[in-house]
Amino acid sequence: MRTLVLGGTRFLSREIARQARDRGHEVVCAARGQAGDPPQGVEFVRVDRAQDGGLSPLDGSFDLVIDVARQPSMVRRAVAELAGRAGHWTLISSCSVYAETHEANQVLHEPLAPGADESDPENYGPAKVTCEQIAGDAALIVRAGLIVGPEDGSDRFTYWVDRLARGGPVLAPGSPDDPVQLIDVRDVAAWTLDAAEKGLAGPYDVMSSPFTRGEMLAGIAEGLSVRPELVWADQAFLTEHKVAPWMGPRSLPLWLPLPEYAGFMARDVSATLDAGLRIRPVADTARDTLAWLRDSGHQVTKSGLTAEEEAELLRLLT
Repeated sequence: MRTLVLGGTRFLSREIARQARDRGHEVVCAARGQAGDPPQGVEFVRVDRAQDGGLSPLDGSFDLVIDVARQPSMVRRAVAELAGRAGHWTLISSCSVYAETHEANQVLHEPLAPGADESDPENYGPAKVTCEQIAGDAALIVRAGLIVGPEDGSDRFTYWVDRLARGGPVLAPGSPDDPVQLIDVRDVAAWTLDAAEKGLAGPYDVMSSPFTRGEMLAGIAEGLSVRPELVWADQAFLTEHKVAPWMGPRSLPLWLPLPEYAGFMARDVSATLDAGLRIRPVADTARDTLAWLRDSGHQVTKSGLTAEEEAELLRLLT
């Protein structure tokens, strides 16, 4: 197959390009080239999707097109400019398209309002809904959950790998029974290519089945061959001491307040599992993430607590 990856220079799109290459596809990656380098052994074409006609440097037709864009204007241009040259279309979307977080229903955000800032993070969900509509009913829509693993620079899951590897008492958020859903970037890429090659269409939630935070931390510990000393802090304590949820500075990543977010990590993925999604053990993801951290020299700074912040919170808690 001749496969076009609109992106291919960072994290998921780069992994998709890498795996497509390894399957024997003729892979073309099209991007500005500012986020990183595409995998070796693929063709790279420099484009600017922010401009009309930005995909004009691309020649020929493609059996598969895989797009990771979040801006509706970029998806709209791609669909128009590749009309008649694209076979099967895949859009990497997000479970953030769902409007409700307190329960796991399928109600979507309203599409992004005309004139709204499509680059505003607050508009991410509505913008992805609009991207899905532009891609159309014949497209495969990959509504990915939290993507983790090697080369993840968001430091959400990576924070926990780094923290457990350092040892000592570890401040853990909420309850060990709180639900968690995530997926290794390599598993997203593999299923996306499988589904695209089969010509699947429509939306699929692509992530693990729900499991618990306690199981997640135990899986990380297994992968790192450590026995962590977990000190659990409940939601009231974290809120009182201004610990942010989910990600970012002074946060405990992957923690979300309940009941407001009870449905955010409780999606039913049975249809995707039936369609062949395979989920590797958390221990394997943790082990490989730590290896990447050490090989790359990546510093975990975007999300989590500093050592000093954690030490102060542990002192207050105990």
